[in-house]
Amino acid sequence: MSGLLLLEEAQARLLAAVEPLGAEVLPVAQAVGRYLAQPVLARRTQPAADLSAMDGYAMRADDLAGPWQVVGESAAGHPYAGELAPGHAIRMSTGALMPQGGGAVLLQENARREGDRLSLANADGPTPRHVRRAGFDFAEGQALLAAGQRIEAPQVALALMAGHEAVAVGRLPSLAVIDSGDELASPGGPVASHQIPASNGPMIEALCRPLVAQSHRIGPVADRLEALVQAFDAAGDADVVVTSGGASVGDHDLVRPALERWGATIDFWKVAIKPGKPLLVARKGRQLVIGLPGNPVSSYVTAYLFLLPVLRRLAGAATPLPLSAPMKLLAPLPATGGRAEFDRATLEPLGVLPIAQTDSSALLALSRAQALIYRPAHAPVLHAGAVVPVYLLQNGGMA
Repeated sequence: MSGLLLLEEAQARLLAAVEPLGAEVLPVAQAVGRYLAQPVLARRTQPAADLSAMDGYAMRADDLAGPWQVVGESAAGHPYAGELAPGHAIRMSTGALMPQGGGAVLLQENARREGDRLSLANADGPTPRHVRRAGFDFAEGQALLAAGQRIEAPQVALALMAGHEAVAVGRLPSLAVIDSGDELASPGGPVASHQIPASNGPMIEALCRPLVAQSHRIGPVADRLEALVQAFDAAGDADVVVTSGGASVGDHDLVRPALERWGATIDFWKVAIKPGKPLLVARKGRQLVIGLPGNPVSSYVTAYLFLLPVLRRLAGAATPLPLSAPMKLLAPLPATGGRAEFDRATLEPLGVLPIAQTDSSALLALSRAQALIYRPAHAPVLHAGAVVPVYLLQNGGMA
């Protein structure tokens, strides 16, 4: 559509101008949800020696027929001290150090033991397959985690197992959220018939909370130019300033002229997506301003597609855009127009189900949504059973 940026073009243009904020060092256990500023290399080999993968008995790799004499035990944290001789076996627990000379493990359920005498209970004899070889997981010096990778619970365990007490992660940005509109009433206060509670600001702040060091809300701000300029002043030195409402083309949509009076430069305005066309991006010095639409669904979708990726990039993410996955459509969807569309949906056992209510002010439908179905501009009618790209809303769409 003339005058509108395509989604991919707008996202690329926005992220190209964003650089990570630098690094800080945190204990590994406190780095969950953060992005690595440096690669993590193994400081040790894991496992450091051969271990038993199962409960059973260890014997030499060239002594698999039996019978054997059980001469000791190796438990996790309490290894057998001697060397394994032919005809001998060692009782093993899962994760225990293999005895010197041991090369195979007989599973406990395949063993017959009478006192210290051990023999085969069936045809399934000892095998080296049940030995975890030294270094099978990783070796000292190996690159384990890449810079820009998000740290979750498995990465915490990996970094600790690799010998790291702390890791370098990207610094989190600061955020200011401005709610604007004469129709907005302060949450919890009286709401006249011509008003609605200001809910977009708290929603956006909650969505962004895991990705920011600090945030504060400003408003509700009246639809007056000077009031909006004062609100931008109140944002202080926040790395990212977000507005909700006032970015469209009506007589009372004053965010754009207020930004220009404040001293910001408009980067782009309007993107060919539905909902969320009147998205605005501006800059003042190092500060980035993102103007979101005022309708709650539009505000949420554009925050998901633009604001969260910006915050991730500032925090050091290598891949800041949300991830999609193909899923089966459980109900038909109409053809799209000249803008890419994001349809709210729920996740069902057999696929994804579009939510019938599509009004961009419907918060009940938004609260029930678990995913967004992406449909490009000028897409044809889709029938149930078609495979569609789906963005998950949990965790901001990141794995």
